[in-house]
Amino acid sequence: MAEEIGLRERKKQRMYQDVSDIAVGLFLEKGFDAVSVAEIAAAAGISKPTLFRYFPAKEDLVLHRIADHREEAARIVVGADSPLGALRRHFLDGLDRCDPVTGLNDDPRVLAYHSLLYGTPSLVARVYEYLRRSEAALAEALGGGLDARLAAGQIVAVRRVLAEENWRRIAAGESAAQVRADAVAAAERAFEWLAAGLPWLA
Repeated sequence: MAEEIGLRERKKQRMYQDVSDIAVGLFLEKGFDAVSVAEIAAAAGISKPTLFRYFPAKEDLVLHRIADHREEAARIVVGADSPLGALRRHFLDGLDRCDPVTGLNDDPRVLAYHSLLYGTPSLVARVYEYLRRSEAALAEALGGGLDARLAAGQIVAVRRVLAEENWRRIAAGESAAQVRADAVAAAERAFEWLAAGLPWLA
């Protein structure tokens, strides 16, 4: 029975990934607003009701690619002696790996995705909703209450601004290699400031 449930879950995740990939490909080719949900469903070989069962909103087809990062910060701090130290190490490790979520990635496919994401108003609005959920999850992991919410807001904002700055420079023509040293220095500086302002998390 457990094996059957595992297989069903894997097939479900595969469906999410396949439909999202098809949709993003169409969006990159024609533009987000020029592609209908019906067109995506037809290209994926499923009905519109089935598509909406997997993705309640059209924007979710794009955000699926980063959905696993939504509660990432919360997962990182659980059990950590120094929540900020753990988050700092994780972000720096991401820069080292050129993880797209840090913005330090010059693969043309990643740049195209980020241009779609940040160049479409409805997607930008959805990203901010995504960040609010990330902030709420982090606040809960930090113990809840006003202090935890204030800290989570600052941490999520710092991670977002660092990533957007890296992406902005690469989108303007610099390579990831050219941006890397500044990206690391900026991250170190930003987390030092967080530690100074949030000593109870350092």
